[in-house]
Amino acid sequence: MLREIYEQPAALRRTLALYLNGNQLRGDVTERLAGWANPAGEVLITASGSSRHSGLAAEILLEDLCGLAVDVEYASEYSCRGGSDQRFPSVIVISQSGETSDTLAALCEVSQRGEKTLAITNADSSTMAQKAGVSMLLAAGVEKAIPATKSFTCQLAVLFLLALYEAQRLGRMDAATLAENIARLQAMPDAIEAQLDGWRDQMAALAHKYNSARTFLFLGRGIHYAIAREGALKLKEASYVHAEGYPAGELKHGPNALVSESVPLVVLATVDRALEASVVRYEKTVQLLREMKAQGAKVIALANAGDREVAELATDCVPVQPTTEYLLPITEVVPLQLFAYFMAMERGVDVDRPRNLSKAVVEN
Repeated sequence: MLREIYEQPAALRRTLALYLNGNQLRGDVTERLAGWANPAGEVLITASGSSRHSGLAAEILLEDLCGLAVDVEYASEYSCRGGSDQRFPSVIVISQSGETSDTLAALCEVSQRGEKTLAITNADSSTMAQKAGVSMLLAAGVEKAIPATKSFTCQLAVLFLLALYEAQRLGRMDAATLAENIARLQAMPDAIEAQLDGWRDQMAALAHKYNSARTFLFLGRGIHYAIAREGALKLKEASYVHAEGYPAGELKHGPNALVSESVPLVVLATVDRALEASVVRYEKTVQLLREMKAQGAKVIALANAGDREVAELATDCVPVQPTTEYLLPITEVVPLQLFAYFMAMERGVDVDRPRNLSKAVVEN
């Protein structure tokens, strides 16, 4: 798992090379995606586990950047619902292996109804890649550890590129803005690489500090909620420590009753200062941090490097180099992956072979 966390910059570079020519989408990519979208602008995303969390991030990307109407479903639930969807949305299925049984069942069902399908997988010979109308591959390389790391960040990158394509196609993003976004995406591998060693040292220390916690609550707003969910899942599957991910604003609607010395918070408090909505979310999160400090809560916060306000309010603060709102999830998740890894080390767990889990769920 640790090796694959460190392989993420290289995996991202390989994946981006499949889709980009300089600061433009490759011509063969735009040809492949042409005609995929539902004319009414409706999209269904179905996936399981970490792949569903990347789908939650994609929901925000496609709605905010493209104006599409997006639903995200658990594949295990969607494939068992029966009935029919009269909207005939375009369907995105996401799976690292391309063989996840529940997601494959959902793909087969919507294909039989004649809905347009797009598969995002890490295996070009997988069943999903072959059966979907359009395939968007990852170049993460073989991922041996059961907890997904490099495949997850590559999924986020490809979904961001899909959103850019749709935004340009729909006339919601001009060529200059598209090129700027692609340039920022291409800068991500170097940015992650530069921060990895610092995150490794800090998250190892924090895992030692918090190794007696019995539950963690991970909090995020907007697109960062998806990363809160993913951070909680990583901790559960890697270290056997219970954790839950919530929208930050939901803490006071019940879960705050759990917060105590043995139930710390992990709060995503990064911000894109150039985006008004991001600033609004950030200010609400800062106010929540003030209230949690007054309450005596233990808080690990992820914040922009140099953010003194968050650092003063949190018990511990993990710096993340600033980027745009919609790319922050790609960097935010990496220190959370490291935290899960080192929590497993603290507890003597074989992190690459967690009990009761397999790399690909291929049986219902």
